[in-house]
Amino acid sequence: MASLDQFIDDRLRHGRSHFAREEALAAFDLKSEGLTAAITRLVKKRKLANPRHGFYLILRPEDQLAGAPDPVRWIDPLMKHQGLDYRVSLLRAAAFHGSSHQAAMVFQVVAPRQLRDFEIGRHRLQFLYQTPKAFARVNQLDQLERMKSDAGFAQVAGVELTRLDCVRYFHKAAGINSVAQIAKDIGGKAEPRVLAKAAAAYENSAVRRLGYLLDRAGHVRQASALESFVKQAKTAVLLDPSVKPLLESLAELHEKNARWKLVINETVEVDF
Repeated sequence: MASLDQFIDDRLRHGRSHFAREEALAAFDLKSEGLTAAITRLVKKRKLANPRHGFYLILRPEDQLAGAPDPVRWIDPLMKHQGLDYRVSLLRAAAFHGSSHQAAMVFQVVAPRQLRDFEIGRHRLQFLYQTPKAFARVNQLDQLERMKSDAGFAQVAGVELTRLDCVRYFHKAAGINSVAQIAKDIGGKAEPRVLAKAAAAYENSAVRRLGYLLDRAGHVRQASALESFVKQAKTAVLLDPSVKPLLESLAELHEKNARWKLVINETVEVDF
């Protein structure tokens, strides 16, 4: 009778470094309790890792020190296991597109369902929720790219979605200065028409903030593609909503940007 160890060795020989519990149960004659005990034994030996219930990573010797492989190697099968579409975005995507200032300490994924963040070994995964309607509008092939690893590919936000995600979830992208730096670094790579199309699925305030940051970075074509969104805005909003004045009257002291209907309540600094 085949053992779990043999099953794992066979998976690795065929280039598969992950499996679902159901696959293991179907592969050999072992009751559920016996499989649980076998898996627990291999997890303790650091031969397996368990990022989500019923989904296991097979750890090669070079993975065992970090506790798990780079998530780019297994995020795609994990999300398929959960029956969800997704995209890698924010800081990891910005680095992928060439924002050299970004040393992503967290692996960030946008999905149309609220998912719990988790840590596995040295890796921290953070999930950002986008409403299913907005997600379905933008998570299309023409807005996505593929991040290659030795285990296959992961879906990553294209440069336009990366920019929009960073400004929409700026508090998860290391703040407004980090988002401004990303706008400078990769904003010029965005295709204006594609950027404007994707922006229609995002909050108007986030689009205006991005327009301002692109404008300030000198990416005129990309900023101009977002200018039409300003006409839909009824009131000005804070550039950085995380920094609010102690007194409402103090907000009047801040610079106003009429082009983007923003209150510039934070000085943005980027490296050149």
